Amino acid sequence: MSKKTAVARRLSLVCLVAVITSLVPLSAISAPLAAVERNGAYIAIEPHGPNIARVTISLDRKQTEFFSGDGFIDKPNSKGWSHHSDAAGDSFSSGQMTVVVPPQPWPRTPGIMQHYFAPTLPPVAVRVETPDGHLIAAMTGWDMTPVEVAGERTFRVGASFRVMPGEHYYGLGQNQEGILDLKGRTIDCRHNYGAAAGETVCVPFMITNRHYGVVWDNASPTTVSAGVNGNTHWSSEVGERVSFFVITGSTTDALIRGYAALTGPTPLPPKPAFGLIQSKARYETQAQLMAAADGYRKRGYPLDVMVLDWFYWTRIGELDIDRAAFPDPAAMNQSLHDRGVHTLISVWPRFERGSRYFDLLAAKGWLLHDRNGKAVDGPPFRSDPVGGLLDSTNPDAREWYWDRIRDNLASLGFDWFWLDETEPDLSPDGRFYSIGSGDRYHNLFPLVHTSSVADGSARDRPNKRNLILCRAAYLGSQRTGCLFWSSDVQATWEALRRQVPTGLNVAASGLAYWGSDTGGWQWPHGPKALYAPLVNPAGATAMNADYADYPELFVRWFQYNSFTPTLRVHGNRPDTEIWAYGAAAEPILAKFLRLRYALMPYLYSLGYSTSQSGVPFMRALFMDFPEDPQVANLGDEYMFGPAFLVAPVTEQGQTSRRVYLPAGTAWYDWWTNERFAGGQWITAPAPIDRLPLFVRAGAIVPLGVAVSNTGEAQPLSEIRVFPGADGSFSLYDDDGLTNEYRQGLGRSATLRWDDHTGRLSSSGPLPTGQDVGKLLKIVGAPDAK
Repeated sequence: MSKKTAVARRLSLVCLVAVITSLVPLSAISAPLAAVERNGAYIAIEPHGPNIARVTISLDRKQTEFFSGDGFIDKPNSKGWSHHSDAAGDSFSSGQMTVVVPPQPWPRTPGIMQHYFAPTLPPVAVRVETPDGHLIAAMTGWDMTPVEVAGERTFRVGASFRVMPGEHYYGLGQNQEGILDLKGRTIDCRHNYGAAAGETVCVPFMITNRHYGVVWDNASPTTVSAGVNGNTHWSSEVGERVSFFVITGSTTDALIRGYAALTGPTPLPPKPAFGLIQSKARYETQAQLMAAADGYRKRGYPLDVMVLDWFYWTRIGELDIDRAAFPDPAAMNQSLHDRGVHTLISVWPRFERGSRYFDLLAAKGWLLHDRNGKAVDGPPFRSDPVGGLLDSTNPDAREWYWDRIRDNLASLGFDWFWLDETEPDLSPDGRFYSIGSGDRYHNLFPLVHTSSVADGSARDRPNKRNLILCRAAYLGSQRTGCLFWSSDVQATWEALRRQVPTGLNVAASGLAYWGSDTGGWQWPHGPKALYAPLVNPAGATAMNADYADYPELFVRWFQYNSFTPTLRVHGNRPDTEIWAYGAAAEPILAKFLRLRYALMPYLYSLGYSTSQSGVPFMRALFMDFPEDPQVANLGDEYMFGPAFLVAPVTEQGQTSRRVYLPAGTAWYDWWTNERFAGGQWITAPAPIDRLPLFVRAGAIVPLGVAVSNTGEAQPLSEIRVFPGADGSFSLYDDDGLTNEYRQGLGRSATLRWDDHTGRLSSSGPLPTGQDVGKLLKIVGAPDAK
């Protein structure tokens, strides 16, 4: 490429950016602390607090003045920041971080090789440092390549970051390939229901163990190569600028708090969300659903939510209920409420041609459409190629959608809503939303679609706490009240193994509430068991006779999900209730279900803490033990709140497993009270009725009496303390259903254990009004092994 050609190409890039910039409304103008130039490239630094800064780079200065894209709620805040220019470049400093844009030499005449490989963009570099000058992160280059997407002249944009010594990477939403550390991998960050390992969900927020995280500000399909050949490279298919946030902090919790500050808080779910959520694809009649609920009550098993999944309607998009199968849904809901059971109903964003709303939505332009404005009807690659997709990028369409849900379904007594197909199922690529091409906004749909119910419910049911079951997410989705799940995964041991690191990376992405379909969603069919099943399948009705180890798989999955933020049984099988897996499985499942409810005071307190901080309580070990090199890529065990280390069993026929106990603390076996020193691998017994479960020294675990649902008053049965270190735990409770917790109307007390004196104290009355001293149970502490 000649110098003349390179200059001409650069001018064409500038002209294209200018044309696109002219289409952006002035209302989108932001106010960066400063924008500096480097040989025709403009770099804006926009502080959002003392440890967060947005970096925007473009060939057109106006592009650096626009607000960030969708998903963000925080406004720029430069209080405490300063800008200094000298020979070393431009420095933007707060008390917690410094962003440096070094100078760049004027381009020289290209050499022989550069005639062929001359860059078309002015070089730009950005360093992020501690206030005393230690390097935290370094952006080493940027990309803007002209492309045409969906008939639009635009750019593929990207940026490269230097790999720091010993760096590891986590987050980026949901990727089910089964590996925790993203280093050395290339992640296709886009919503993809059909991904080979299980659905991928893009939340472009990545944290590192080097005290920084990056939030990438682009909703188009994005590729992230993390720590490959000395670089971490982000690349998005559509954009006119490079825009990202850098968050710094001494802990991963500080990074996630920064993400929450940018994109919104995580509300406290209603207390029933922490109990058993019973579902099936599908309860075909009102009688079937009621029989399942009554089965739990008759057997004395706790239950909080019954789910009515798909095809209860007469046609896709009618937003009605087939009265032949469900003759009186209002009476059904009332009967369930009388039993202490809430209901959640699946609602799809698809509208079948010929259904009562399709023509209205098409006429208003409220469906995903082609370049000619014609509504797109159905995903041609699926077995259910029916229906147009609601254009939830349109606020009028969102409001209409909630109004129909409210009038057609909530009015019948359904408590909460399952917004399925939130990827969406109809790919937007090559199609158009009201705000632009589906390619440009590929990853946005789950945020705006779930906002329809979140905003509508807040308006029309202001004191009813919201809950939404969601299959996909984007930046900020946590603020809509979503409980996320890993989609329609296979009913296999392999799928179970993949769930553990998958959920840990979702949590590291700032989404605290994640779970999986217990037992897998797809029809149970797996390879022949390698070992004799540990659970006798006699009497099981959940699968065909040729899947003899499926009850064993379900037991192990149920044990795991008993220690995830949500416990939901679901699947495409004849029966899903916990008595459907045979007489041998049922008592084991009942044992863990009752343990889940006994831990409700602990669980619910964790949920309240997350609502205050945004920090997840299902935590990969690197989050709590950053100085222990053994845990950097340890993805098959995790912390569940400050007390529990959970080591799921994910291999068929396994009756023991290796468990790493992190250094820096002692650990207790939950089942035997045996104490172990940290910093070692042990072989933990794992008979079929036991999940390897350990408790950190200094932990305080409140346990509640047996209840049939979370609506019952639950006094504490004991407060169990595991000595060996000082400890504290904030116990919280409220009415479990209203939004009064937002006004501080809940009840809380901080419990403190003084290991030297052997005394447990409370900052005030317990939420239950009980006496702390009468509840204390100190676990025995023999010499550590």
